[in-house]
Amino acid sequence: MSNRRNWLKQIGLGAVGLGFCQFEAFANPSKEYLLPNFDKSPILLRSNENPYGPSPLARIAMTKSINNSNRYAWNIYPELITAIAKKNNVLDNNILLGAGSTEILDLVLQYSSLNKGNFIIAENTFDYWTSPSEKLGIKKIAVPLTKDKKHDLTAMLQAIDSDTKMIYICNPNNPTGTICDREKLVSFVKEATKKAIVFVDEAYIDFTKEQSLSDLVIDNKNLIITKTFSKMYGLAGARVGYAIANATTIDSLNILKSSPGLSISKVSTVAAIASLNDEKFIQEVYAKNEEAKKYTIDQLTQLNLTCIPSYSNFIYFSLENYKKDFFKQLELNNIIGTKIYEENGKWSRITIGTMKEMQQFIEAIK
Repeated sequence: MSNRRNWLKQIGLGAVGLGFCQFEAFANPSKEYLLPNFDKSPILLRSNENPYGPSPLARIAMTKSINNSNRYAWNIYPELITAIAKKNNVLDNNILLGAGSTEILDLVLQYSSLNKGNFIIAENTFDYWTSPSEKLGIKKIAVPLTKDKKHDLTAMLQAIDSDTKMIYICNPNNPTGTICDREKLVSFVKEATKKAIVFVDEAYIDFTKEQSLSDLVIDNKNLIITKTFSKMYGLAGARVGYAIANATTIDSLNILKSSPGLSISKVSTVAAIASLNDEKFIQEVYAKNEEAKKYTIDQLTQLNLTCIPSYSNFIYFSLENYKKDFFKQLELNNIIGTKIYEENGKWSRITIGTMKEMQQFIEAIK
């Protein structure tokens, strides 16, 4: 019996998770949009996930659609594509769906490698998707960030050569949380796309008041933008992402997909559609993230730890002045963080959880 009980705890949601909480509470929580939790569950502050779970409307849609999971989602894909296009002020043929933005990242890497060459990327940035590059015959060129942990757009532009096929910009940047000045980024895109594809990853732009670059794709075949429902919308486990690009570019990317209409499950598709209609949830998540972020940065600063201003749901900070074993402190308090990203300055990143979780985090490292 104890083994079965432990197994039930591990799987959390799904059919068993619904058994731990009434459907109404799960689908429409009154105060906090929190997933079922257990006493021994670790505090997860490593993957920049939304700690409040999917929106109430998404939860209802997902639950209702489970019985139809024996059918493919072909018939509802167009509805999601139209909703995404409307949100981004583009047309349906400017959108390509993927199983999270990582599938889009993989796809663009494949597309860029068709004629071999190299691609340019910042260091440090989100680069897990680049590992297959050498096997695909495309070389990675890393350009250091500026001293204030921002993309060095001038240096990246200068790094372009005749073999460059793609330049990757994560904006806001992961793990540093910094953001490019929009005017400078637009200027960079216009110049760089004369020579190569510019791929802008806007996974975290919903945590800012900044304008997307989506309006530029209509007239620019070499600009590709990716967005995701994993972060702000709390659907990391559901795997829903998309590309925004010129219609011709979307067609070229689509050809590389073995099954263009099978990337996303029906449950995930309806969740994404519902999420786009739950503006109240998005506003609340934004406000809670800002509040918890400010608290955490203030507390870290009081501990004499340097923090980079964050335009995201995570914080990049230096452990250079920290006297204890930071990761041991997390382990002792059942908190999962990330790693050291830069040895020079001992820079690390922490995801912003709920206010309660961030208070526990601060107590753990004091």
